[in-house]
Amino acid sequence: MRTSVLFLLSGLILASLPAASATIDGIEIPDTLTVADGGPALVLNGAGIREKLFLDIYIGALYLPAKSGDAQAILSASDPACVAMHFLYKQVSKKKITDAWEDGLAANNSATEMQAIQPQLEKFNALFRTMHKGEVIRICYLPGAGTEVRINGERRGNVEGETFFHALLAIWVGAHPVSDDLKQGMLGLD
Repeated sequence: MRTSVLFLLSGLILASLPAASATIDGIEIPDTLTVADGGPALVLNGAGIREKLFLDIYIGALYLPAKSGDAQAILSASDPACVAMHFLYKQVSKKKITDAWEDGLAANNSATEMQAIQPQLEKFNALFRTMHKGEVIRICYLPGAGTEVRINGERRGNVEGETFFHALLAIWVGAHPVSDDLKQGMLGLD
């Protein structure tokens, strides 16, 4: 009986502790993230650094309902998901950000698929601004609501459609990711 009580108390104490976080390049990456206001809580699947020309640009963190290292399963799921981008570089212009979306989408989608999502991409690109070191972009998908963009917690807007979010997610974990190392990190395989 005494062992059962101690076990129960230990469980209650552990459950009341704040969630731990990962630390990458001095930035704390939370182990959980809530999609939208009052949305579901997601768990950190994995994270890594996006490098370009030997410069650290941002930390990309993928959040899912449950951890998975299977890129195909992640890309075909209809569940809520979120990518958080913690900027490390001093300044990344809006043009560089939107050009990167277009390059990443084109690498993972046919010309026909790109044409189909072009209106959504234009709406999506309009939600961004120049980013600075220490700022965070959150791109979260919520079934029925679409893809929500937040910068430093401020809601910037929403883009409809599950297909669009899956196309975006392929930039990081698709067949032709922006970085193989970042893909491995976000899949939790590194």
